[in-house]
Amino acid sequence: MKYMNANQVLPEKLIMEIQKYVQGTALYIPKPETEYRKWGTSSGGRNMLDRRNAEIRALFRNGSTIERLAEEYYLSTATIKKIVYSHNK
Repeated sequence: MKYMNANQVLPEKLIMEIQKYVQGTALYIPKPETEYRKWGTSSGGRNMLDRRNAEIRALFRNGSTIERLAEEYYLSTATIKKIVYSHNK
């Protein structure tokens, strides 16, 4: 997170209003919720995991065991169970 001096980016009236509540400390101002993005959407990591999980579900439906999938994908059996039994199909 980058530090910014409020005097450089905010109008004086707004700074005076904020100073009624907090002074001389770092203040985090979050993005609006509409700007939030899910983890991995920028890097492509989310798509990679979604594809992997779809493969795991398909293999499970076609008869692969949880133990075999855990070995093949280097995941715990608990993680494989979460993937194959989730409602996120």
